[in-house]
Amino acid sequence: MQKLQTLDYTVFFVYFIIVSAYGYWIYKKKHSANISTTDFFLAEGSLTWWAIGSSLIASNISAEQFIGASGDGFAMGLAIATYEWMAAATLIVVAVFFMPIYLKNRIFTMPQFLTQRYNNTVAMIMAIFWLFLYVLVNLTSILFLGALAVSTISGLNFTACMIGLAVFAVIITLGGMKVIGYTDVIQVFFLILGGLATTYLAVDLVSTQNGTEGILKGFSLMLDQSADHFHMIFHKGDPHYASLPGLTVLIGGMWIVNLNYWGCNQYITQRALGADLKTAREGILFAAFLKLLMPIIVVLPGIAAYTLYQKGLFQKEMLDITGEVNKDHAYPVLLNLLPAGLKGLSFAALTAAVVASLAGKANSISTIFTLDIFKKYISPDASEKRLVQVGRITIWVAMLMAILISPFMGIDKKGGFQFIQEMTGLVSPGVFAAFILGFFWKKTNSQGALFAIVGGFLLSLFFKFVLPDLVNLQFLEPLGFAVQNADGVYTIPFLDTMGFVFLICVAVMIVLGLQKPSTKGLAIDASMFKVAPTFAMGAGLILFLVAILYVVFW
Repeated sequence: MQKLQTLDYTVFFVYFIIVSAYGYWIYKKKHSANISTTDFFLAEGSLTWWAIGSSLIASNISAEQFIGASGDGFAMGLAIATYEWMAAATLIVVAVFFMPIYLKNRIFTMPQFLTQRYNNTVAMIMAIFWLFLYVLVNLTSILFLGALAVSTISGLNFTACMIGLAVFAVIITLGGMKVIGYTDVIQVFFLILGGLATTYLAVDLVSTQNGTEGILKGFSLMLDQSADHFHMIFHKGDPHYASLPGLTVLIGGMWIVNLNYWGCNQYITQRALGADLKTAREGILFAAFLKLLMPIIVVLPGIAAYTLYQKGLFQKEMLDITGEVNKDHAYPVLLNLLPAGLKGLSFAALTAAVVASLAGKANSISTIFTLDIFKKYISPDASEKRLVQVGRITIWVAMLMAILISPFMGIDKKGGFQFIQEMTGLVSPGVFAAFILGFFWKKTNSQGALFAIVGGFLLSLFFKFVLPDLVNLQFLEPLGFAVQNADGVYTIPFLDTMGFVFLICVAVMIVLGLQKPSTKGLAIDASMFKVAPTFAMGAGLILFLVAILYVVFW
């Protein structure tokens, strides 16, 4: 396998110096100043719309997208892009309806919302849930997959890569949210530039292998030779139906995945919570536009690799140690085809995606622990300086835990993308139910929220591990809500399970709310949801483009 050359290391070194030097400069500047908690955790008032939008994307795109989504592009095709394109539509909903509620009610963390709307018990349980999820699932998988990818491409020691990525991320994170926000602009520049370079050369190679040239010709050949990989909606009987069950991606569980991730997730919403509403909305709109581009960077290379594989290329490179085709080899295989310099740029893009996600996740862990646990329960009288200090210590501790834990989580066996989706999907339906009813139905009470968060988690476990053995779910197959697994047992697809759990949680919350209506509704009025004409035009364009993409590639 072709390793990185001197020019590649030079390109990567330039990227490293630019990002880390800027992060360190802001850190020293802030370290010497009297930094407040809102400045450290939220960068209050200092992030521009383009910094917010870039930071949202940089924090979202990581190794599981580059490696996992490209691998799914190789295996199932363009359909996996639904996670990106439906996210673009979801971001519009978050910008219009969620952000004004957070900002109007001065909500800076998700547990704070739960305290204001429900009570301390609900908030404390959810804060602990989030900390476990962020450290044990997200931080570990991002770090593990990132180190695996970097090690595979560079030939460097896996543990050394893991430690290097963690330290690099900490350098950025210690400066606070402002450093993360603005370094993410640089990260996104490298991420998109390097990602597009990989896509261009992969698609161009398709045309070269067919005796012609040009990226447009290569894409046309992919449409022709891999036609089965350009469908967005799977029908019953498709081998990938369990992963993306038909219209569920348009009108079902995919909305819960996205609305919970983009609207009720400290890791994401934190980027916009320090801004005014106009800036926050513009930043989220910018992120939605970038989301439309992401499948070009993270899915199309996988389809190109599949097309080339069908032509006889990469027959050995795509095999794992057991001799089976491993879809997650698709992106690293393509990177090794790049010429010197461009390979370094793509390597920098992959590293940028990993580091930005690590930094964002570590900051969110720090924010929740410091403001929602330490300040509230351990040291209520702690000074601003002390809280920022605790926040920085928390970042180091979380990253050290992730380094030590990640090799034992079985991430390499399940695949990172699947690992993250399965674990977060256990809590997402109930959490989203608690948030959405908390926003828009004043009678929702704390008992209902507690049921949704804890009961929703238990219901998800029941649907996944218990129900298929208790009941033969074959009767749901004609409706598209059950598929037969390798053992012959009928199970409910992951996204449909989320939909069912969400509906049960909402029903129970409504019953409990009618029995004992809450008096802790949030400050909401219709004028909050009015948008500027320019925002409305941009949002309309995004929704139109999403609709066109689904019509063209149905």
